[in-house]
Amino acid sequence: MAKGNISVDSENLFPIIKKWLYSDKDIFLRELVSNGCDAITKLKTVALSGETEGGDDYRVTVTVDKKAKTLTVSDNGIGMTAEEIDKYINQIAFSGAAEFLDKYKDENDDSSQIIGHFGLGFYSAFMVADSVEINSLSYKNGSRPAKWVCDGSMEFDMSEGARGERGTDIILHIAGDSEEFLDEFKVREILRKYCAFLPVEIYLVNADEPEAEDEKDENGEKKEKPEPKPINDTHPLWMKKPSECTDEEYKEFYRNVFMDFNEPLFWIHLNVDYPFNLKGILYFPKINHEFAGIEGQIKLYNNQVFVADNVKEVIPEFLMLLKGVIDCPDLPLNVSRSFLQNDGYVKKISNHITRKVADKLVSLYKNDKENYEKYWEDINIFVKYGCIRDDKFYEKVKDAVIYKDLDGKYMTLEEYTGGKEKSEVYYVSDRKQQSQYINMFKEQGLNAVELPSMMDTHFISFLEMKDSNIKFKRIDSALSDTAEEADKDDEKNKAVIEMFKNEIGDDKLKIEVSKLKNKDIPAVILLSEESRRMQEMYKSYGQQFAGMADMFHDEFTLVINTDNSLIQRLDMLDEETRKLVIDQVYDLAKISQSPLDADHMSSFIARSNKLLEKLY
Repeated sequence: MAKGNISVDSENLFPIIKKWLYSDKDIFLRELVSNGCDAITKLKTVALSGETEGGDDYRVTVTVDKKAKTLTVSDNGIGMTAEEIDKYINQIAFSGAAEFLDKYKDENDDSSQIIGHFGLGFYSAFMVADSVEINSLSYKNGSRPAKWVCDGSMEFDMSEGARGERGTDIILHIAGDSEEFLDEFKVREILRKYCAFLPVEIYLVNADEPEAEDEKDENGEKKEKPEPKPINDTHPLWMKKPSECTDEEYKEFYRNVFMDFNEPLFWIHLNVDYPFNLKGILYFPKINHEFAGIEGQIKLYNNQVFVADNVKEVIPEFLMLLKGVIDCPDLPLNVSRSFLQNDGYVKKISNHITRKVADKLVSLYKNDKENYEKYWEDINIFVKYGCIRDDKFYEKVKDAVIYKDLDGKYMTLEEYTGGKEKSEVYYVSDRKQQSQYINMFKEQGLNAVELPSMMDTHFISFLEMKDSNIKFKRIDSALSDTAEEADKDDEKNKAVIEMFKNEIGDDKLKIEVSKLKNKDIPAVILLSEESRRMQEMYKSYGQQFAGMADMFHDEFTLVINTDNSLIQRLDMLDEETRKLVIDQVYDLAKISQSPLDADHMSSFIARSNKLLEKLY
């Protein structure tokens, strides 16, 4: 058996780093600006230790020079000596941040905010540049400026530089295929995406803009030029304590970050230091009734550096309906999905976020029920989806799930059922379409709950699996207490059934007789709950499954009201009129169950006109 060291050919490694280090090309700017912020954080830490004096005008400046085809990232941080450049830049993946953190780990400072840990971010510059220069001057007394130049090969030049102030310039000579990064608006867009909340002020300068002429006021005095403004907010709201934030600040932050000018319903401020570091704000936006196409936006940050939107491995999937920011300093900047899926730390974060959201909902239900009921129309889809997707979430919020009844009053399932062990829960999915059935229910003093969205179809099936003693039935799936059973063996009733069967001519349609308590209704259509749910399920899967809904057509039942005066006089009508009436009664029953298609509606209107003519 032989042992040895794996040999890496650096000439083959470097092109791979340049091309595949990051999936998104524009991340190079995030890396270089983050390095600049780290350099300033390091200087602050060193100043606290007494090794040097600090300052109060820390900044990172990004300069676009379209004429020179350069993009420069400058900082006034700790700087580097020639020896440090050789150590940290020429040795790929040697992390200066890791070494620095180890040296100053006992200092009471902001060193924990150092972003870079792996020593690879600098090389992302070669994704867009033909060559890169470093000009740096260390904070150390007696240091001389150093210059490093590399054209993207494995060779570099080191010489004495010309920088006169402490800090570092990274100058990128932009390649021909990356000249979009010489556009000021493009660069500004990238900075706002990745660096909008970095802890050091970041400025963008266009070197091609001519100096503005000195303006004078009405007295002929020279006006002072306005101070340039940083493109970032160095103290984002989520880094503050909840007690330090006002409602208006939360709303303003929401508007600025998500460009949503509808006010959020409410929010949760996460602020955890132990057993892990987690900060953030989750907003509950107004949500449409239909789940399809709904997606929120949860931005993941690492020490105020943007990492990605909607990372499902960190944020539970059902929370993706929300909008918010999550800052996890211990997660890598370059999130690997396979790593996150199997990381115990990530799972703890995900579980904590789920618990905090559930606690907030339960607290609102118990302590602010009036507002909770106002929010319910917007948040119920989120809550129901969360219950389906996460058992722990369901167990926490199940007693805070509420339903609106026919009178607009909210209640829990226990309140609806009166605490009975076995119960049928009647519901309405479309108040307008099912108005006839609603009236029948109300006339008998019965109640039902509203479940109008597609999500509700899945949710009630989920609840029935959780509790076999609860059964949901739409009010057009059974007659309940709105009817009395008719004598099916009565010769007159048999004759009525036979007349409808002969005229309708549909062998799949079930026809029954009953005594509806509302005598004005000649007939109703019923569709079994199981059959209707299967139809809706296949339709929700898309066009390719829609045709399978026809398999359940034979579950329709036409119930003829034998107490209705029109039905009682059918045998007195001439044959032509009787056929018109039967078809009309059937279509009226169908209309109360679902809209007629175009052809059937045309026939219905034509038949209605014929019946009107017979009145004269």
